[in-house]
Amino acid sequence: MLFAITCIDKPDSLDLRMATRPTHVDYLAANNLVMAGPLLDDAGKPCGSLLVIDVADHAAAAVFAADDPYAQAGLFASTTIRPYRIVFKDGVAV
Repeated sequence: MLFAITCIDKPDSLDLRMATRPTHVDYLAANNLVMAGPLLDDAGKPCGSLLVIDVADHAAAAVFAADDPYAQAGLFASTTIRPYRIVFKDGVAV
């Protein structure tokens, strides 16, 4: 089942994000991602994350989110996990 995980960084935490990024990227590469990338502020700088993962259930999505090195480092002010369904991909209805 697909889940969208939206995370918002704590204010003034770009240095923490960048310091933790290598372990975060390694963590993501080792898991079943559908897509992932940073949310950007008005200046184009990362201020959060959007992840779409394919896991068994909400509990597994919560474990995935909690085990993310960014979460472990205390980067996020908030994290939201919601079931997700792809309707369009690359401009084509699926």
